[in-house]
Amino acid sequence: MADSPALQIPLDPKEQLILDHLLQLRDKLFLLKQDKSTYVKSQDVIAIYDRVIEQVHRLNTLRAEHAKPLESNRVDRVLDDCFQLISLFFLTIGRNNEAPAVYSMASTVRRLLDHLKEAAFFSAKDLVSIGHTLDTMRDTLQRGKETHSPHLLTLLENRIHACQNLLAELQASLADLSPGLTPIHERLVSILRSISAANTRSKFPSSEVEGFRTQLKEIKATMVDGKFLGEDSVAPAGQEIVIGLLERCFLWSDIVLTRQGRIDERFKPTYDKLCDIRNQLERLTLTQAWSLRETDLYNFQRQLDRVDESRINGNFEDPTGYKADLHAQRTLLYLLRRSYAYIYSLIISSEPVSEALLPVFNQLQTLRKCLLEVKRSGGVSSPRDLYPYSMKLSSIDNMQIDGKFTVGTDIPEGQGSVSTLLAECFDLLYELKIEAEERESEES
Repeated sequence: MADSPALQIPLDPKEQLILDHLLQLRDKLFLLKQDKSTYVKSQDVIAIYDRVIEQVHRLNTLRAEHAKPLESNRVDRVLDDCFQLISLFFLTIGRNNEAPAVYSMASTVRRLLDHLKEAAFFSAKDLVSIGHTLDTMRDTLQRGKETHSPHLLTLLENRIHACQNLLAELQASLADLSPGLTPIHERLVSILRSISAANTRSKFPSSEVEGFRTQLKEIKATMVDGKFLGEDSVAPAGQEIVIGLLERCFLWSDIVLTRQGRIDERFKPTYDKLCDIRNQLERLTLTQAWSLRETDLYNFQRQLDRVDESRINGNFEDPTGYKADLHAQRTLLYLLRRSYAYIYSLIISSEPVSEALLPVFNQLQTLRKCLLEVKRSGGVSSPRDLYPYSMKLSSIDNMQIDGKFTVGTDIPEGQGSVSTLLAECFDLLYELKIEAEERESEES
């Protein structure tokens, strides 16, 4: 995996030694990530993690001795690669609630917040979700104070703090938006995103975009003397925010309808690359439970980071230095944002269960959904109708050895989650059985 050419090599020979060690560890992580012949074992990940932490301690000590604590070179880039991979490995082995697992999410949240700020349109709901995620991350760090390296914890605390400051800045930009205008604002945000999504379809849907434009006209028609009024016929606060967004929606719909989904050829390679990444991530969100190994997200993250970091002063430029026009710029930024949002969604929905137990966990989730659906539809007419569910649950229950789900001699992470889900399925089955028996006795 190539590093950014903008980062210089370390000048201190002792840092070069650290770099050499980190490159070896990164290679080990890459090999572990690529090996799909077996599931990832906790001990393999922890061993590499401990060695990376040793190098962090050496690096911090060395830079403190030379009074260069903020030094940044290729060592830092390779270290970031190591922590990104380790973070995703912690998710893969089901240790989601430990500090190292936070690293990748912190990076993704920062990218998302930066893009939301640059796009200058988002809903309060977007910020609430990210705020909850940051709170969860902070709780995870608090729990890990006694078990994980203070070097890692300090790094993560600083990253979360930076995200929190950026989040507060975005929240402040919506502070003047009154509750009366919030529904209109959220609808406009949704329309603007829908137009952007339509703009990147393989076949441009003109009628769909025209429909969004009709909705914009309907919203504008509700204005009185250029203002949106509340139920008391008084103009609520936040008019500038909503009216500005409405004008932006009209402008973007005009541009999109004019271009008909055709992007400037000079930026077509970047566009095609981002579309492919977006489409792959979208498919993963649909099949995540059965097909995703969290470490697979690393390649997507790095590809997106390189495209994002290739911009010059925020602008996309072709090899000759030609700046992208408004349509190409906004289209590429939309694809970047959407892809980062998919990664965010995939990480937060990752289950705290080792991939070794995921087949069992996924089967139990499916059984639980089926049993809940049977319950919602009124139950069964006879206990015999529950035999298939009973047999499947019993077969899964019998897989346990001394109350543990094992793979060979290993006891993978996530035992509690699987056992809790199994118990919930048995409870649902028992409730449905009792209801069916009562129904049979009443009929007889």
